[in-house]
Amino acid sequence: MSAPAGPLHKHDFLLRRLHSLSGLLPIGVFLIAHLTTNSTILWGAANLRAGDNPFQRRVATFQEEVSFLNSMPGLLLIEVTLWLSILFHAVLGVYYIRTGRGNAAHYPYRDNWRYTLQRLTGYFSILFIFYHIATLRWGWSFLVPGGAQWSHHYASSTLAQALQGSADGYTAAGLAISIFYFVGVSCVVFHFANGLWTAAITWGLTVSQPAQKRWGYVCTGLGLALMGMAWASVIGFATLDPAAARRVENRLLGETDPEPGDGRAAELDQQAGPPFKEGG
Repeated sequence: MSAPAGPLHKHDFLLRRLHSLSGLLPIGVFLIAHLTTNSTILWGAANLRAGDNPFQRRVATFQEEVSFLNSMPGLLLIEVTLWLSILFHAVLGVYYIRTGRGNAAHYPYRDNWRYTLQRLTGYFSILFIFYHIATLRWGWSFLVPGGAQWSHHYASSTLAQALQGSADGYTAAGLAISIFYFVGVSCVVFHFANGLWTAAITWGLTVSQPAQKRWGYVCTGLGLALMGMAWASVIGFATLDPAAARRVENRLLGETDPEPGDGRAAELDQQAGPPFKEGG
């Protein structure tokens, strides 16, 4: 990739390293933590302390993680730092994309194609992250099919509604959002894992080809693990019954279960599991 010839060229050495660093701290660290938390909606079924059946354990484990995160001191400061880092990384990344020169069409080697994919996934990741934050954090429910608004008190059920388009199952718009999320998380993970590999080159940590190859194995392994968690998160919420999840969340909050209008109370009670034990 050629060096930019624009007004930032004078500080290119510093800015490239700051751009690389922002992708690792705090964005990369947050991505790992975020996907670990969200994927509990599937692997939380193995948390035997969280409930008496797998569905109940999935919802309760995810709710426990979300409640812990929302009780952290200085949460707003953490979020603002993260948003500013994403903004800096995105703006500078777009600048490098617009001023760089890809040569995959003329020299179709693997690294050139990876560079092209890095650019494409970067663009899509910006769109996806903006939508994700705007709808599930800033409350822009007009962009969500069915108008569902995410609540950290009802984390599983409201997120499932957002991905499915309604509280009663899939709509066409909900299916489109689920596909959008699946593609979005895939782009974000690839962009991070591939960026982690190039970051080592930027910082002069992997100068030789053997070193780059070894580091590539590490980045590939991490990328595959994160991709698995990302897909587990989307699939977990996209296949979750929002009404049954709401029953589990009500029990965690000590609230009374609302009676569903379609007469599915017995079915939902069976899926959600028995009430939580006293002090459990």
